This record gives sequence, structure tokens and C-alpha cells, in this order.
Amino acid sequence: MPTESTFLLAGLFLLLAAAGWAMGRFGERDEADSTPPINIDYLKGLNFLLNEQTDQALEHFLNIVRVDDKTIETHFALGNLFRRRGEVDRAIRIHQNIIARPDLATEQRDQALHSLAKDYLSAGLLDRAEKICARLAQGSRYQVQALEALCRIYEQEQEWQKAIDAGKQLEVLGGRSLELQIAHYYCELAEAAAAAGDYAAARQYVKHAQTGRPRTLRGALTRAHIARDSDDSKTALRLYHRIIDENTWLIAEALPEIVAIYTREDAVPALEKALQSLLEKNPDMSSLVAYTAIVNDIGGIPAIDRCVEQYMLNEPTLGEFVDLQSLSEGGEGESAFDRVRGALGKLATATPRYQCQECGFSSQRLLWQCPSCRDWETQRPASRVQFDTVLQHSITN
Repeated sequence: MPTESTFLLAGLFLLLAAAGWAMGRFGERDEADSTPPINIDYLKGLNFLLNEQTDQALEHFLNIVRVDDKTIETHFALGNLFRRRGEVDRAIRIHQNIIARPDLATEQRDQALHSLAKDYLSAGLLDRAEKICARLAQGSRYQVQALEALCRIYEQEQEWQKAIDAGKQLEVLGGRSLELQIAHYYCELAEAAAAAGDYAAARQYVKHAQTGRPRTLRGALTRAHIARDSDDSKTALRLYHRIIDENTWLIAEALPEIVAIYTREDAVPALEKALQSLLEKNPDMSSLVAYTAIVNDIGGIPAIDRCVEQYMLNEPTLGEFVDLQSLSEGGEGESAFDRVRGALGKLATATPRYQCQECGFSSQRLLWQCPSCRDWETQRPASRVQFDTVLQHSITN
């Protein structure tokens, strides 16, 4: 049975068939042309479409219709329709056919190039799309759209300096702020430099990320990681503690680093004191501390262990399966808590830990750019073990 897209294509053919009839009716058709009337040709094309012979219909269409001022918009409409259907190769052929016209007006050529760039992006041909967008970004009517596409391309190719340049140009032309996006580009460069051991360059990139822009969460965390990796434990601890104070949810990233530094320096009593002070100022943070400890298997620190114990006792779903309070009163508390804690750790690692607040995309680790909606810094961590997800998975399997 013909699909909705087939009928849309058929509609395009019928519109042009009517145009062809009118041209023939009023004598605009070349009398020397011995080919059948154009409306008959369109009926042949329509027959191909209704029989879902799309390739034959496309060939027929391109053969009988010249790209001229009367038909070019129909060519564009057909090409865009093919792209939306996922038939990118056909869309590419149509737009290339338009560009091949020698007397094409500049505005129409730019429109065809813009459509062809979108075809290439849909097909994953980033290098070809980049070349066209770079050309359109030099003063065409599609300059803003081309720069937006270049930013997306450079993000995928991890060409962060090029992304910064395109983003700054887009800020000027588009009249909107891309400060957060550009700050993340600089953070990408900082992380790459730190991974290569060039901490001076990494610090400079972070400085660019934060100077003259709203302070990004990632920039603060990257600074702390750089201090950690360059063996500046004092600065790293100061930065990690500041991160938790200013952005509570980042404890999921900062607490394991804090514990590792204190433990490495054999300063667990100082850690205990710092955690007690933190929890006294922010009692609601107890569940975040507990969840982070469970996920990262952090134990042996009294302040953290108390948070985990209280978390398990107050977890309503867990109480449906295990009466920890009774076990504790019966003298089996410590071993029971340890077993349950280990089981919770396994459950936590089997379920998503982060979720995008914009589109709901979930992941096991913090992703600064959501792979689904492509927004920056929208993910937030879970604060509890997702029993519902685990139970649903068990039921469906």
C-alpha cells in the first residue's frame, strides 16, 4: 500500500503536471519538441510512485523536468522530502542536479548548497558538509545556519579551537550568547592538555573558559582535576570542597576525589572532621553522601558509614525486602548492613546514574554534553538507588 510520503511525492508530480498542461495550453511549449505532452509524462511518473517504484520515478522526474525558475522550488521540496524520509542519496542527487545548472542565480545556488550540506550531515559525511558550510559562512544569507552547523560538526570531530572560532563568530552574527557552550570548548582543550601532561596550557584554557563568562561547573571541576594530577593536593582539596559548597550535586564527582587524597596522605581523621562539618551545615546532603559512597564503594570512614546506614534504614523500597532495623536489634546488624550495602552497590552500577534535565537521556557517567539533545551541562546525578528501574528490568526479563 502506498505510504504517506508516496502520496506527497505524487502531489508534487500532479502540481507540475498541471503546470505543464497550462504551458502546453497557452503555447509556451516548444513546438519543435517531439516528446509527448508533459502532463502525460507526469502521469507516467505518478504511476511509478503509486507502485512504489521510487528510483524509476526519480529518474523520470529528473529527465523530464528542467531546473528552471518555474520548477526549482519543486526540486527543493522533493529533495527535502527525500532527506526527511531518510533517502539521503536521492536528496543529494536532486540538490547536485540543481547546483549543476550553469545559469543558476546566486541566491538559488546558496539555497542548493545549504540543502546539500544538510544532506551530507544526515549522511554523516562531515568533511563534505564542513566544506560547504565554511563557504556559506562567508557572507551568504545562510551564514548563521552555516556557523551553527559548523559548531555541531567541530563538536563531533573534536576540533575545539575551530568550534571556538565559529562560536564567537556566531555570537556576533546571531545576536545571542554562546558563553556556556564556548566555555565547554575551552574545557575540552584543557582536559586534552592535562591528559598530555601540559598543565600550564591546561590552566590557561580553564582561565579562558572562566574569564568574562559565567563560571561553569565543569571549569571548576577541571581546575581541581588539574591540581590533583599535578600533585598539588592542597589546592585540589580546597577546590573540591568549594565545588561541593557551591554546587551540592557535584558531590558525586568531588567526594571520591576528596576521600582518595585524604587516604593517600594518611589523613582520615582530618577527612572525618571535614565531613562532619559539611553535614552539620547541610544535613540534607546525607543521602547524596550515602549514594555516592555506595556507588563508589567508599567505606571505613565513620561519618560516611553513618550516612549509608541511615540511608538504608530510611529507604522505603528496601524496607519491603529486608527489615534492617530488626537485624540490627538482633545483633546481626553489622554483617547484614555490609551484605545489603554490597548488593546496593551492584544494583547502583547496573542502573543509570545521571539523567539530562532537558530530554531525559540517562547514562552511567557524567556527560557534559547530552548525546541526545546536544545541550551542555544539563545532566544531574541520581540521589538514590533506582529500585524501580531494576525491578522493571527483572520483570520484563
